Parts: sequence; C-alpha cells; structure tokens
Amino acid sequence: MKRFVAVLVLLLVVLAPAQALQITDDRGITVTLPQTPRRIVSLLPSLTETVCELGECKRLVGVDRYSNYPAFVRSLPQAGGGIDPNIEAVVALRPDLVLMATSSRGVQRLEALGLKVVALEPKSSADVQRVMGKIGQLLEVADAQRVWRVIDAGVSAAAQSLPPAAKNTRVYFEVSRGPYAAGTTSFIGETMLRLGVKNIMTPELGPFPKINPEYVVRANPDLIMVGARNAQGLEQRPGWAGIRALREGRLCVFTAEESDVLVRPGPRMAEAARIMARCIADKAGAALR
Repeated sequence: MKRFVAVLVLLLVVLAPAQALQITDDRGITVTLPQTPRRIVSLLPSLTETVCELGECKRLVGVDRYSNYPAFVRSLPQAGGGIDPNIEAVVALRPDLVLMATSSRGVQRLEALGLKVVALEPKSSADVQRVMGKIGQLLEVADAQRVWRVIDAGVSAAAQSLPPAAKNTRVYFEVSRGPYAAGTTSFIGETMLRLGVKNIMTPELGPFPKINPEYVVRANPDLIMVGARNAQGLEQRPGWAGIRALREGRLCVFTAEESDVLVRPGPRMAEAARIMARCIADKAGAALR
C-alpha cells in the first residue's frame, strides 16, 4: 500500500501543470507567465549578458544588434535595436518572453501582438542587483544574487588597487555623443565614487545628463574618460583646449570593447571598475604624486 501511495504521489507531481510565474517589471506592470520561459528574445545587451551569466544562454533565441557578449550570442538572429526593435523579426522567433528596456518604442506593439514582455532598465547599482534578482526569478535560477556578490567584491578590489595619490581626482566621464555624461546617480558614477574619485557632475543632473560642453570647461576636470567613438575632436570643442586634463595629457580613450564593458549595467561591472582603475592609476595617479 505504501508503495502504491508513493507511486501515486510521484505521478501527481510529474503530471501537475507547471506553476505560473508572476513578476512586476520596471513599468510597474505585473506579467504572468504560464511556466518558466524557454524561448527568450533579449533586446538590451545588459539583460542578454545577465541571462548568460546566470547560465541560461541556451534559452535565448534572438537578441538586439548591440548584444555581442558572450561570444555565443553573436550567432543568434538579430531583431533590430533595443530602442527600435524589428517587430516582425521578434514575432517570427516565436518567443514566450521578450526582455527589453522600458524606454523601447516596441513594448506596447509587441504586447498588442500577444507577446509577453518584461521591461527592465537598470541605471544604478541597486537597479542592477534588483534586475538580476528578477531575471533569476524568471529563469528559476537559485541564488541569482551570487553574481552581484562577485561584482561587489570585484569593485572593492579595484578600489583597493588604486594608489593613494589617485584619490579625489576630478573626473569627467563621457558616455556618448551629445555629449551625455555619467552622472553621480548612474552605475558608472557610483563606481567612480567607490574608486575614490570625484565626478564633476552634480547629483541633480540625473544619471545620464545631456550637458552643454561649456559645463566641462568651467569644471576643468583633472581627468577625462571617453570612448574611442567619441574621442575625435575633443580639443576642437570651444574652450576645451584649455581644460587641464587635455592640456596635461590626462585622457583615457577606451576601445570599443572596453566601452561596451563600461557602459553596460550588468555582470561585467567589476571588469569595468578594473578598467577605470587602470586609467586613474596610469593617468591621474602618476601626475598627482
């Protein structure tokens, strides 16, 4: 009799319908999924990287044109950009979940076509930690927060690697043309703070403010960080030739690969901290000893 009961219980477990998943995304919308998603389209590089870091790259069936890490995702079909996704291409991939930014123009269109969309857009370190937890919940990955603990320890180690002379260096970090800067409340700005340098942006400007180039002239930073895509012609900007950082050669120009690491709020944030720390030690530390 006991054996019969045990077999019956096992059958009930196997045959029971998968439990529905519910998650509230960054729009405040609660999305219900009938089961753990198996076919995912990710339209934001940081979300793509998070899925893979949690060991679930195999669930991805499509990505945006900028998702290029890890190498596995480069072989996946591309479905346009994160802001301007190719709706037809996304639908053709038959996803049971689409991960995308809240700022994307395609969210409502995809939902109108019956697709499940979870919109997540991390901007601060706390956002990154929260988003990792939510994606871990979606994928039913136990202890997704282990990734955050590794990131946090890596950033701390990068900060400890800096020479004392490099501390309090006044830094301007240009994220993209516009120019758009990394504000103090962005994940980049928060990393700068942990590294012990001073961001020339002020908190009220927000995480990624579009600024007047004259702002940088007035602030006169000790060090400028910029990607190679944006570095050309800095000295030709009105008044910039006299900025201390440019005048004294304290400029870090990051490769395209380094820039990808630096501007993505995801699993490679510890690597980003190490890249920034090397820049600060090489350019600012030596000059300020």
